[in-house]
Parts: sequence; C-alpha cells; structure tokens
Amino acid sequence: MTIFSARRTLTLAVALSIAAVACGCSLTAPRYTASLENVQKLKDAEIQPTKVGAFQAASAKDNPTTVSLRGASLASPYDNSYAEYLAEALKQELSLAGKLTPDAQIEVSGVLQKNDINIPISTGTGDISARFIVTRGGSVRYDQVKTIHDQWDSSFVGAVAIPRAQEEYPIMVQKLLAELYSDAAFTQALK
Repeated sequence: MTIFSARRTLTLAVALSIAAVACGCSLTAPRYTASLENVQKLKDAEIQPTKVGAFQAASAKDNPTTVSLRGASLASPYDNSYAEYLAEALKQELSLAGKLTPDAQIEVSGVLQKNDINIPISTGTGDISARFIVTRGGSVRYDQVKTIHDQWDSSFVGAVAIPRAQEEYPIMVQKLLAELYSDAAFTQALK
C-alpha cells in the first residue's frame, strides 16, 4: 500500500466517522446482562425474598433522558428510561440469585441521580449515581447513594469511540450494583 492510498483510506475513514456523528444518529444501549459475580454476592449474602419497586430519574443536567455520545444519542432499551434500566438490572440479578418475589415484604426502590458518559480523544469516562431505598412493611431500612466512576480506552475516531462507549454502559451498571451489594448495611437490610 502506498503512502497516498493509506492517506486516502484514513481520510475516508475520518470523513465517514464525521458524517455518522453529524447525522445525529440515535443509538440504543445494549440490554442488560447480569453479572455472575453480582449474582453470587446476592446468593452468599443469604438475603430474604425481595421485590423491585419503582425507580425514578432525578431531573438534573447530568441525568439526561438520552446520553450524548459525540452528537449521537444513546437511549435506554427499557421504556426509554435509564431508571428502568437500573430496575431491570436489579430484577435480573435478584432473579438469578433466586430471591426475586413479586409479593415480598422487602422492596428495593430508588432514584437515578447521575447518568453521564464522556468520550474525548483517548479515554472515555462514565459516571452513574443512584439512591437506593430498602423498605420492609413500609419502614425504611436502608437509604443511601451509591456512585461509580468508570473509564476505558477511547479513540479520536468516532466510529470506534461511540460503539465502545455504547458497549460500556451495561458494565457501568454492573459496577454500580457491585458497589451496592458490597455494602453490608444493604445486604443486612434484605435479611
């Protein structure tokens, strides 16, 4: 391959990436896949049957309905709601642990407070923060905010950086739930 054809190929790749971003493409975050480590934490904690209640999204600048990825927008596959994404993740992991019961006395609900992804040239970052509330018989047993900051290799080329950030979203949620399950006060509230 000559230098001229290599430059031409690179120029074409950059032009296609710019065109993809300029179109304001709308993407969907991958559906959640439970973390086996998280499921094992729930099993090991020997919690009681639990149900997942309502999850709300706080109205804030860094908690948008869709996440911006260099001009493209990333929407949740669950009713276009990232609060529902978090609820679905919790349901999946409780279900796989054998602890999800729709008529349980213990309920986990919450408020998604921050949900943001930033993909500059070299390192992508993401932040999720949520308030988790555990109630039993109407009485609050746990009420705390959990936050994670994640980072991954990004790229100058949007055609690489955008899909990579899209793939990272469920991993960020897994990490947030791992943080929650590692809190002894949370697992104690589920006993």
